[in-house]
Parts: sequence; structure tokens; C-alpha cells
Amino acid sequence: MSVLKDARAVAFVLSKDVPTLKPFYSDVLGLAQLAEDPFATTYDLGGGTTLRLTAVESHVPAPHTVLGWQVDDLEGALDRLEAAGFRCEVYEGFGQDARGIWTNPGGGARIVWFKDPEGNVLSLTQVG
Repeated sequence: MSVLKDARAVAFVLSKDVPTLKPFYSDVLGLAQLAEDPFATTYDLGGGTTLRLTAVESHVPAPHTVLGWQVDDLEGALDRLEAAGFRCEVYEGFGQDARGIWTNPGGGARIVWFKDPEGNVLSLTQVG
């Protein structure tokens, strides 16, 4: 018996100031807004998964990835992100290239990390 067999996933990104982050998630990332209430703004992540950009007054961004997407064209997605004024995070010792792309030593994935305007770490991954 599976408790979650028919459940849909909901992701959460926390924010001290949801109204300030909404343009990033709506306009830069291009997510469709589904709903809004005093506690959160909800976006469609596709495939039945939603994101709740949730207001938490005392939120401090985590130093690790909180949400990521798998993309077919990492360079193209990175071009659009950079055109919007965002740069990838470069972590000392990771061996990322000049644009911040880390390639899995086994060659199975390439990943970039970037932050939303509040400092939440997000990622883009191209597999294979």
C-alpha cells in the first residue's frame, strides 16, 4: 500500500517578501501563477506539480539547492538567465567552467546553480 501513490507533489520556496520575488518567478523563470493568498503565491511547475512561494517572516535562505529544473538545453537556459541579469554561483573546488557549469565526472549531467533575488539557491540540470 502506497500512501502517496495518487498524490501530486508540492514544492515550497520560502520568502521574507513574496511580492518582491513574484516578478522573478513569473517573468524571469516564466512560471504561470495559479493562485495567491495572504500566505503564498502558487505557481504551476508542470506535470501536476505546484510551487508555493511561501511567506515566512524569519526566513534565512539555505546554502544548498532548494529547487531545480531539468532542461534540454542548458546553454540556452543559461543565456536567458544571464540576459535577465542573473549569474550562476561558482563554488570553490567544484571545477566549474567560466559560466559556472559543473559537469559530472561520469558525464551524466551538467548543472548550474543560481540564486533568486532573496538568495534561495536554484539549479538547472541537463542530463546526458
